[in-house]
Amino acid sequence: MPSALSLNHITYTYHSISKETKALSDISFEIEQGEFVAIVGPSGCGKSTLLHILAGLLPLQSGSIKINETPFEKSPEYIGYMLQTDQLLPWKTIYENATLGLHIQKEKHPEAFQRADYLLSLYGLEDFRNAYPKQLSGGMRQRVALIRTLVLSPKILLLDEPFSALDYQTRLQVSNDIGQIIRKEHKTALLVTHDLSEAISMAHRVIVLSKRPGTVKTIVPIQLTYTGESSPAAARKTAEFKDYFDILWRALND
Repeated sequence: MPSALSLNHITYTYHSISKETKALSDISFEIEQGEFVAIVGPSGCGKSTLLHILAGLLPLQSGSIKINETPFEKSPEYIGYMLQTDQLLPWKTIYENATLGLHIQKEKHPEAFQRADYLLSLYGLEDFRNAYPKQLSGGMRQRVALIRTLVLSPKILLLDEPFSALDYQTRLQVSNDIGQIIRKEHKTALLVTHDLSEAISMAHRVIVLSKRPGTVKTIVPIQLTYTGESSPAAARKTAEFKDYFDILWRALND
């Protein structure tokens, strides 16, 4: 089976009048279909820069990217991007926010809007479809933001620290909810986070980047032993969780 996403020798440099700053250096890795991969690394190592390149917000300067073996620039596949904040429009209802991307893309097929109805109902937001963002908790708004992305049927999800704006308790609950949603939808996902526990509990593999310019320092496969149903919340209770935390901590601070 071809890789869902393949990065080969990605290098990126920011240019200004006075200087050049290399953010990424020779980044290469692959993500399989349906795999959830997390990226961790020191502040300023280029994690978000990498996501911006994959989202098309920054140009590809060097190296190559393939989606299902098709060159990135020629791929018809949609890549979803979930930001640090929900970015919901306060003057629009929850349903209007959830279907905003469909309207922007001038989607006319009723099946797409029926999918929005289905996702709102499936993930506990049907009763709030006519409410406004200010009436929802931070966690519920993040669920709406994810549904807005899923409605467009992305092949790959990019998550740029999507829980960082939440308080700790809400962050744990929302990361659990969204982690389960992504796995239930069988989406290929790439998460950038500073939180090692979050990375271990959500990802199949964790990529550790070095300090700037970011390079791939190591890739750690995560294999946890569950006594019941697997979920990010259950992952934190497994016997191996602390060991993986120590491995990643040492890799970051070596």
